[in-house]
Amino acid sequence: MRPLVSKDMQKTDLGFPLAPLVDIVFITLIFYMTLSIFYQLENELSISVPKAGQSEEVVRSPGEIIINIDREGKVVVNQKTFEQDALETMLKRIASLYPNQPVIIRADQKTYHESVIRVLDACAAADIWNIAFSTLKEE
Repeated sequence: MRPLVSKDMQKTDLGFPLAPLVDIVFITLIFYMTLSIFYQLENELSISVPKAGQSEEVVRSPGEIIINIDREGKVVVNQKTFEQDALETMLKRIASLYPNQPVIIRADQKTYHESVIRVLDACAAADIWNIAFSTLKEE
């Protein structure tokens, strides 16, 4: 009697396809590396934001502009330092492209109010009113 399966088919081991698995691992790795870079850009400055008892954790939306203000009043956005006029120009350009542009102000707790007010004035001049302040929740 002849076997139903030939010897060539008996030797073939289908195994587990590793190429798609390796692709998924690399894509996941690239995804997390990209996220960590953007997180570092936001928190690069040594800014300790103030604590607030009534702060709420908000889900961040894509495209938010994070304006960092350090202790000396230096304004930094995406690792670039801005003077008042340059900040207003940038915000006006962004507001013309995206009308309801959200802005988060991360000011150090030792920053003078004058520096924060200058950033708020730049937002007002650019017609940006969707503004939030970054704080930490008190424990």
